[in-house]
Amino acid sequence: MPYLLILYYSRNGSVAQLAEAIASGVDEVAGITSRLRTVPAVRADSETAISDIPDAGPLYCTLEDFAGCHGLALGSPGRFGNMAASLKYFLEQSTPLWVSGSLVGKPAGVFTSTSTPHGGQESTLLSMMIPLLHHGMLISGLPYTEKALHGDYNGGTPYGSSHVAGPSHAPLTTEVRQLAKNQGKRLAQLALKVAAND
Repeated sequence: MPYLLILYYSRNGSVAQLAEAIASGVDEVAGITSRLRTVPAVRADSETAISDIPDAGPLYCTLEDFAGCHGLALGSPGRFGNMAASLKYFLEQSTPLWVSGSLVGKPAGVFTSTSTPHGGQESTLLSMMIPLLHHGMLISGLPYTEKALHGDYNGGTPYGSSHVAGPSHAPLTTEVRQLAKNQGKRLAQLALKVAAND
């Protein structure tokens, strides 16, 4: 069955909550399923992953998971206005897929969480789009027809789903969860449309 890959790195759980909400939206669309995957943390003194097997949660993503997807939702916490090193490290290993063109023409979206309202959410989202554009993916955001974009200030941008976790790692608001769910649904529908036209 076609799947939409939801690939993310989460340190304190907020990005994982967004990933699960996106997956729930994908799974509402007939004919496609969600596939949650994460990446291992990398050590500060080495590019070597700390562990080969996650202690809990989704499996680590492989290049085969990445290549075989019909669409992608990519998520990371904001790190000084950029994606986390662990996710960037995984993406840097995807050169064989760039060479083969495996991801060209597939829809993709991005999502993030930060501790503060001005923690670089939009620049983090843009930083994740850059390698996807190099892969030839079709970037999709959240349109302003999403009512929560007009009123909720705990997250959400036209660039993709976002969440302000705060220092206490607050759970997603109802509005942010709905935006993420709608983003997943939109990506799943786009993935099926693109696949039908290939």
